[in-house]
Amino acid sequence: MFSIGKITLANPLILAPMAGISDLPYRLINRSLGCELAFTEMISAASVVYKSKSTLKMLSTNPKDKPLGVQLLGNDAELLKRALDIVSAYNFDIVDFNAACPVSKVVSGGKGAGLLREPEKLQKLLKVIVEYSTVPVTVKIRTGWGETSINAVEVALCAQDAGVKALFIHGRTKIQGYSGTVDYNIIRKVKETLKIPLIASGDALSPQLIGKLFEETGCDCVALARGALGNPWLFRETAEFLRTGDVPGRPDVHEIAQTMREHLAGSIAFKGEEIGIVNFRKFFAWYTRGMHVKDLRSRAFLAETEEEMLNLIGEVDNSEAANIECVPSDT
Repeated sequence: MFSIGKITLANPLILAPMAGISDLPYRLINRSLGCELAFTEMISAASVVYKSKSTLKMLSTNPKDKPLGVQLLGNDAELLKRALDIVSAYNFDIVDFNAACPVSKVVSGGKGAGLLREPEKLQKLLKVIVEYSTVPVTVKIRTGWGETSINAVEVALCAQDAGVKALFIHGRTKIQGYSGTVDYNIIRKVKETLKIPLIASGDALSPQLIGKLFEETGCDCVALARGALGNPWLFRETAEFLRTGDVPGRPDVHEIAQTMREHLAGSIAFKGEEIGIVNFRKFFAWYTRGMHVKDLRSRAFLAETEEEMLNLIGEVDNSEAANIECVPSDT
């Protein structure tokens, strides 16, 4: 069992927030295969306050999408207060603050991983969020800005002192982004320092790698990000692996195709046919990784209607080339 505040989870695996990815249909697909706790996409506090239509759409949820956290991005205390007041109406279970995003346009504004350079400012912002939030607050950080400025332990202690209920850490620096080696040692040092739960992420791409992340760091929970793209079965498979030590078999092509149909239907219902199809194109590519269906992937990126996309999924379902033993864990 794993707890954040009063939220208790049977499964120590969380669906990490991903910008441009973690919408309602995506979350529901992962929940259907074992995910308990998920988060919205990273959401700008300023965009919430100024009521951007696209941003407010990101806050959409339904009764099956619980427990659910909202991840906020910002560096202005007043805007964060106002954003918290607005999102409180959506009855989220957790508020997560992003101090980890390495994207240049985010960092250049002193947000995301940019706050790793200002631990005191980050702590002040977290104190404001904790004070004004009606639900438990968490924060996501990285190991530091670069290899010569590893400060995860200092930042983590600042966050704990600010009153957050759990801390997420990606095991790379801002400079690394998503390349290079995950630093298990730093994650372990953070875990040994904190009294609150630690959720680790970074290269959580297969049951074996997730097991290694638990073993090497002593973390309480692992957040799945890239590993779950087109592979929601990672939740089910990892839970079995952690329980038994056995590597479970992969879903067959028919199960993959049926999940693709369900995801497509959800995307269209949520965003309308035109945008839903465009949104699903990238997922078509992710679901078919490892399959010898390059032509179908190319055609999927040109598909404009539900009928076209369903026909392509049907071809995947019936293709000899699509029959695979596993989805590669390193892509």
